[in-house]
Amino acid sequence: MVAPAVPEKPVIHDMGIAQGVAKLTPERIETVIRRFLKNETGARLKAYLETCVHCGLCSEACHFYLSNDNDPTFAPAAKVKQTLWEIVKRKGRVSPAFIQKACEIAHTECNLCRRCAMYCPFGIDVAYLMLSMRRICHLLGTTPQYLQDTAHSHSATLNQMWVKEDEWIDSLQWQEEEAQEEMPSLRIPLEKEGADVFYSVIGPEPKFRAQLIYQAAVIMNTAGVNWTMPATPGWDNSDMCMYSGDNEVMARLKRAHFETAMRLKVKRIVMGECGHAFRSVYDVGNRALGWRMPPIPVVHAIEFFYELLKSGRIRIAQKYPTPVTIHDPCNVVRGRGLHEMLRYVADALCEKVVEMHPNREHNYCCSAGGGVINTGPPFKNKRVTGNRIKAEQLFRVKTKGVKTVIAPCHNCHGGLEDIIHVNQLGLELKFLGDLIYETMEKPE
Repeated sequence: MVAPAVPEKPVIHDMGIAQGVAKLTPERIETVIRRFLKNETGARLKAYLETCVHCGLCSEACHFYLSNDNDPTFAPAAKVKQTLWEIVKRKGRVSPAFIQKACEIAHTECNLCRRCAMYCPFGIDVAYLMLSMRRICHLLGTTPQYLQDTAHSHSATLNQMWVKEDEWIDSLQWQEEEAQEEMPSLRIPLEKEGADVFYSVIGPEPKFRAQLIYQAAVIMNTAGVNWTMPATPGWDNSDMCMYSGDNEVMARLKRAHFETAMRLKVKRIVMGECGHAFRSVYDVGNRALGWRMPPIPVVHAIEFFYELLKSGRIRIAQKYPTPVTIHDPCNVVRGRGLHEMLRYVADALCEKVVEMHPNREHNYCCSAGGGVINTGPPFKNKRVTGNRIKAEQLFRVKTKGVKTVIAPCHNCHGGLEDIIHVNQLGLELKFLGDLIYETMEKPE
């Protein structure tokens, strides 16, 4: 029997990749790869590559594979075979054309969601292998342009949205003034030493989702939390450098973030609703600095909201009446195990929660995470069509009366917004902070 032909993937032009590849020579590629393999990898990479038997059991865990009609080139094992496995096998002797293809696969056909690792009989972490491939791309100067631009923003301003220091402070003052119309005594405390909580957000919040800062301020003040926010760079906890392979700038970002918290002598960092940033702060960025653990305890908003509701510091006046479903973000659920806390919060806030299937750690990725959404317009259609399986999952739950999707992650919001719009699903997206603000008892 002859296997069916696999259709050729459309060629997508990306300036960052194309211009980087144009400067490559086989000699430079080999030199950079050999240096990377010698100095930045070890037994972990070798064990994964030599253990994989290409059995294909990971295939149906991948939303790209499922959404592209089971195209075998999208299987996680195949993506490793087409990139890092060949690089190691050939000892770095690969062509610029090979690097171009490998760069696109690593950056735009894998969200690093790690769902495949749950289905691999050996527990191989394909996300780690794809991150290693991205690191090679960075060292060769072949990162997708839009993702590289975001990394440049981190390098120049220590945040991902080119927010200047005075713009950050102005945004906080603006939100404080807005909130004082509702709660005259409300303050957003800046530079307060010894606070219980350093509230940490990501760049898009002051840029175009300032209402989330407003809502957080109302929640903090209503609950009587001793909190603060910094007035200096180090407030942004996001980290696209983690996904661009720029480990050096990633380490700078995390150092600034942790040192800001230590300067303020806070007891812990509470992070807003972002999954990738959470992974960067508690798991990856600290290790880039050579730190086994963060110097200050870090909790995600899910954990924090759970505490406030469980202790009664936040009380619900009237539950959200519209049926909701929960999208489990990869980095806070599969990566951190916060699924039951998330459901406790959702049940406390909402009249009716309808589960998607699969759910919890088995949930399908939003197809935006892992820096994929940050590769920008050239790859948007590829990203959205690469998650047809998510659209089908959302459609099924919509037929059960669901009108609202809870997604406690900024990247998930971006990815789901595109999927909902393109597929005309007509669903509304909410953060947990949105729902708490809408349903909580507020002081008169």
